[in-house]
Amino acid sequence: MIDARILLLISSLLTCSSAFDIGLSTKCVPIPKEMAMCNDIGYSEMRLPNLMGHTSMADVVPKSAEWHSLLQTGCHPYARTFLCSLFAPVCLDTFIQPCRSMCIAVRDSCAPVLACHGHSWPESLNCDRFPAGEDMCLDTLSKEYQYTYKEFPKPTCQGCPLTEEFFSQKTVLEAFCDNNFAVKVKLAKKKTASGIYEYETEGPVEFIKQGLLLPYDTRTMIEQWLLINENCAQRLTRNRPMVYVIAGDIQNGKVTVNRVFHWQKKDSQHTLASRRWRHHKC
Repeated sequence: MIDARILLLISSLLTCSSAFDIGLSTKCVPIPKEMAMCNDIGYSEMRLPNLMGHTSMADVVPKSAEWHSLLQTGCHPYARTFLCSLFAPVCLDTFIQPCRSMCIAVRDSCAPVLACHGHSWPESLNCDRFPAGEDMCLDTLSKEYQYTYKEFPKPTCQGCPLTEEFFSQKTVLEAFCDNNFAVKVKLAKKKTASGIYEYETEGPVEFIKQGLLLPYDTRTMIEQWLLINENCAQRLTRNRPMVYVIAGDIQNGKVTVNRVFHWQKKDSQHTLASRRWRHHKC
């Protein structure tokens, strides 16, 4: 069954006159629970073969799972729509492809994240293979949504800053002055059923210096930074949850972490620096 909301979404994203048909005999099948990427997307049945050329769920499920970590980074708000239109196309009379413009938008935002993990944008998702708009296809985001999306600070791929274990109150205050934001947060990791690690924050995020961070989005931003910079995340989370003060900058909508201090209860330097910061002049 297809949720009325997804039909509205599809109709709002479609452009022009005709749809795409791969010329093969296809069938409608339920989207399996194991295909987590495309669960709860507004419809429960997909067509096989799909637009990636997969003919069975034995191919679709593991191949789609390879994209789970990328989607968790939030590299583009329509990355999931784009990928599910290919791996689990909605069961309508004809195939509806993503437009080339949607592919380009997702690629330009998500390819740098793949590159951070040592992978390039796959040839199977070459944007030239998708219609330029003269055929019916899923179009890009509205201009209003694109503008709003650009306003949210987004984490970037970067080298991992050293974790500072021993420091003075003066060092911490200088770090607060030199950076746009500073937060205290507990970082942790958990292993999923599929054997991959996910990184998360535990408890509240405490703002020491808010800067350009958005309070309601900061937790997600930190978790996305950990996923993008997984080598750094592994070092920070180790074998148990750890508390850190993270200081960084936001420039042109990009978040960079510059200083990381390991917060230990027995060390009073952080506490004193945080208290003094309220009245400190850089």
